[in-house]
Amino acid sequence: MNKWARFLKHRWMDDGDTRRALDDAALSRLEARVQSSEKRHSGEIRLLVEAGLPLSYLWKGLPARARAVTMFGKLRVWDTEHNNGVLIYLLLADHAIEIVADRGLARHVPQAHWDSVLAGMREAFRAGQFEQGLALAVDRVDEMLCHHFPLAPGQPNPNELPDRATLG
Repeated sequence: MNKWARFLKHRWMDDGDTRRALDDAALSRLEARVQSSEKRHSGEIRLLVEAGLPLSYLWKGLPARARAVTMFGKLRVWDTEHNNGVLIYLLLADHAIEIVADRGLARHVPQAHWDSVLAGMREAFRAGQFEQGLALAVDRVDEMLCHHFPLAPGQPNPNELPDRATLG
């Protein structure tokens, strides 16, 4: 896609598109899924769904991955006690999905695993099943966090980051 077509596509999409992809009920179910997950491990999971990229990203021709990494920092996903926060990012305009894991988890999980998670998400998103795709990603990230950062019986996980998906 050329630069101008991409620019127009991103400017055309707005908050209404994110709300059509994920209504309040879907957001509540995803929030409950993240909360349930975080009771089993010491990690933190954040969900971010954006309709389109900001103008500065479009002018520079930056990919969704650059935005996901930036938002990983802005949302302070990196700022967890065990460096095991994970951002699951969906960019509707580009049909792009990214998973950014902090260094504590990234050192344990091979890229092939993340590629497998992304493939499952892509399949759901192609079918317009955004909630199901994000739920699948939360479940797969949960598996990795439970394996590498399990909580001891009775050990609480202080909630360091919001559980509700951020829509941008």
